[in-house]
Amino acid sequence: MKLKLDVDPDIVAMMAAEVAAGERAVTAAMREAGTGLKTAWRAQITGAGLGRRLANSIRNQTFPRSGESLDAAALVWSKAPVIIGAHDTGALIRSKDGFWLAIPLPAAGRGLRGGRITPGEWERRRGLRLRFVYRRTGPSLLVAEGRLNTKGQAVVSRSKTGRGKVTAPIFLLVPQVKLPKRLNLARDADRAFDSVPRLIVAKWVGASYNENFLGEQADLGGATAAT
Repeated sequence: MKLKLDVDPDIVAMMAAEVAAGERAVTAAMREAGTGLKTAWRAQITGAGLGRRLANSIRNQTFPRSGESLDAAALVWSKAPVIIGAHDTGALIRSKDGFWLAIPLPAAGRGLRGGRITPGEWERRRGLRLRFVYRRTGPSLLVAEGRLNTKGQAVVSRSKTGRGKVTAPIFLLVPQVKLPKRLNLARDADRAFDSVPRLIVAKWVGASYNENFLGEQADLGGATAAT
């Protein structure tokens, strides 16, 4: 007696298809979670008034870079981690040399590329010398003798009579500054992490349903053609 066993449907093919569907689902879920977290962090940064440039420092990448995997992962990071971290934690900033922190006042204007200007850069660009003024109560100052232009910035006075010449405070000098906590990046990261299982299931089940539906439609089409 000879026995022959045929398994229909093909279990091996079904398992292979299910693994492939899982790889697609996990990779797509991690890509969506990573992109969503990047968008949420950028929105937080601009919402806190920290500017589009700093917001655009947030980047993301899905791994593997090409192809699909059940071990897919997403990485979201900042190209300006020190600045982002300071606003996320409310850091205490001290001078690295142990002296003063110079905080520019409106009369100082802006530095190159719109950044904060330093005392050394200010003297070079304005052609004026800064003078230290100690105050027993309140921050000490760096001041300059000049005039205020239409923008309220201190510049060299060309008046021979001294008309319009003022002693303008240019920088506040403080030993340290406590930044307010303006970001909560962990909150959005936790939300993205918690969304991953739901995303995987939705994309995996949806993919399996679509494949089964298409397979049934193909079978029906074949049966119709046979009749």
